[in-house]
Amino acid sequence: MIELRDVTFRWPDEPVILGNVSLQIRPGEKVVLLGANGCGKSTLLKLLNGLLDPEQGTLWWKGEQITRAALREPGRATAFRRACVLLFQHPEAMLFNPTVRDELAYGPRQLGLPDIDARVARWADELALTALLDKPPFLLSGGQKQKLALGCLLALDPELLLLDEPSTSLDPATVGWLVDTLIHSDKTLVIATHNLSLAAELGERCIVLGLKGEILFDGPIRMALSGVSLLEKAGLTHRHKHRHGKVEHAHVHAHDWE
Repeated sequence: MIELRDVTFRWPDEPVILGNVSLQIRPGEKVVLLGANGCGKSTLLKLLNGLLDPEQGTLWWKGEQITRAALREPGRATAFRRACVLLFQHPEAMLFNPTVRDELAYGPRQLGLPDIDARVARWADELALTALLDKPPFLLSGGQKQKLALGCLLALDPELLLLDEPSTSLDPATVGWLVDTLIHSDKTLVIATHNLSLAAELGERCIVLGLKGEILFDGPIRMALSGVSLLEKAGLTHRHKHRHGKVEHAHVHAHDWE
């Protein structure tokens, strides 16, 4: 479905964030992108979404190369933007309409999709936002903003969902809903997280990024999560020292920060 070939990315006058990254995502896959903060997960998702241009390498969507010029072609750009969507880590970056209702309707309206009112009603109900439809988004809680941003994407009925830390700001019950919704979805998913316990529930395949933006592992998620040395190299665990009297020993800790 989507592919990066030998992609390198850096910001001007900055070190390389991602180096020589190649990966393929097949239709229907549920892929967890695992890595410590700052390793390039968000950058990788933006490259897959065509929001950033690689310094080197190429992006391919269903066998066709996606370039800046291609995304200036009206029909092609519209088709790609509807099919491949990105949930930002901070939902405030996605919300700018006067009401929740307007937010949910904005994408379908811009793309000329049918049944806009039905789409709004469906996802407002699914995300427990119905009572908030006429409320300004800036008055919502952090969790409600996160749900609204996700609803704006789901209302487009996309083929590929790129999700950057989707559980941020969500309460445990809503995280449970999110997991159930995603794993039973027919959508192709790439979900970036550093939450090891959540990762185990979200996908079957795991791509682990190293601290220098390199791919350390690409394979079954259970294998990745059981690889202590792999997780330590990726910065997802640390060795914690304990002292009992005069005896000191160390063992590996994994933490799930949100």
